[in-house]
Amino acid sequence: MTQTELSLAASEKLKRADSSIGGLLLESGKITPENAERVLRMQKELGIRFGEAAQRLGLINEADIQQVLARQFDYPYLQPGEGSYSPHLVAAYDPFSPQVETLRAVRSQLMLRWFARGRKSLTVVGIDRGDGASLFAANLAVVFSQLGEHTLLVDANLRKPAQHTIFNIPGKQGLSDVLAGRAELDVTAHIGSFVDLSVLGAGTLPPNPQELLSRSNFAGLNAQLESKYDVTLYDVAASQTGLDALVLAARTGGVLIVARKNKTHMGDVNALAEQVAQNGAVVVGSVLVDFK
Repeated sequence: MTQTELSLAASEKLKRADSSIGGLLLESGKITPENAERVLRMQKELGIRFGEAAQRLGLINEADIQQVLARQFDYPYLQPGEGSYSPHLVAAYDPFSPQVETLRAVRSQLMLRWFARGRKSLTVVGIDRGDGASLFAANLAVVFSQLGEHTLLVDANLRKPAQHTIFNIPGKQGLSDVLAGRAELDVTAHIGSFVDLSVLGAGTLPPNPQELLSRSNFAGLNAQLESKYDVTLYDVAASQTGLDALVLAARTGGVLIVARKNKTHMGDVNALAEQVAQNGAVVVGSVLVDFK
């Protein structure tokens, strides 16, 4: 048997065991079919694991092992520089950091206080522009998808949207176009790096965002999304730029308020919470973010 045939045989062996470390390393391009044969030989000779053999040969490092282990357990994440998403998407690029541990704690509280009670959608809103609410919503959507929840992030900020930039998706058509009857839900983008995550961008920026979100067909759209996804998160314009957040709150029934450390005034948070309650919705919780 030639060297090429040996490499192909090794490749096929790993592909048949597609859930194994070796199969995932091969599929992800971390090792080549030629190197796979070398690894299998060392693995057999020394009686060690495939990943350990690949590391001894200098073909992969510990970070590569951790990434494929995460895929084995349906917990996808990315290496720094991999993909075309915002580097601030820490849930994707640095999932074991203290920041993401905090995100997972928020996720747990939301599951217990909201989604486990039959709720399927939630509005995420900041007080002022630049509070970091859009980035927080994006990272929260990622950690929900990592839990195995079929998750949709809707960019309902029809004034200054950000999700198309964070996830590097086309910004041509989205929520506004669906509400205006000029597009269907097939404009929703599935985020390939995360099996259970999709994003519906804001779409064409309308001259009347509040009125568009207030249309009666939004209730039907939300019901349609809730029937399709386990978790639907709406990222909406900051409360001080308009009443969009209150309109969304009435639709979803619940709001998560995002405040920025040393910037957001507590009085503004309390005022928003009162407005939300007056509109028949519930403030499920509030989070304090800190970034420079």
